[in-house]
Amino acid sequence: MTMDVRLLRIDSRLLHGQVTTNWAKAINVNRILVVSDRVARDLTRKTLIIQAAPLGIRTNVITVEKMIRIYHDPRFDVLKPMILVEDPVDAKRVVEGGVKVSSINIGAVSFDAARVMVTDAIAVSEADVEAFKWFHHRGIKLDVRKVSNDSSKNLWKSLSEKGLV
Repeated sequence: MTMDVRLLRIDSRLLHGQVTTNWAKAINVNRILVVSDRVARDLTRKTLIIQAAPLGIRTNVITVEKMIRIYHDPRFDVLKPMILVEDPVDAKRVVEGGVKVSSINIGAVSFDAARVMVTDAIAVSEADVEAFKWFHHRGIKLDVRKVSNDSSKNLWKSLSEKGLV
């Protein structure tokens, strides 16, 4: 038996209202794992994220390496987590480490000077596009939805329309 990952979500905002009020309930998780080396080292961000967690669902902020380690540790097989990462590169590192998922939910990826907009809420860098290619070639669905009852949009199609893949 292994950990039952209910959702791997890429969202640069990490834990926020849509995650706490919709996704956590819709997919019936018993743990939220915020997986980010940057946040795990930032006590202020880590504290704020834990405080934003929904009542009754324990939330941890851990590094990518620790996520991979606990996924393979049978003591954590009882977890039914939602894994939240800030960007596609961290999601790829998690999956490369052996965490099994058939799809990845993409909520929002913030725009900056190194990124181009591909949807109204998702901006990508070259490294992000490479990570999305990696997922696509392994048959992992790239599911764009802000909340669980939104209709699913395939990010691969948006990337193709923009000429990025």
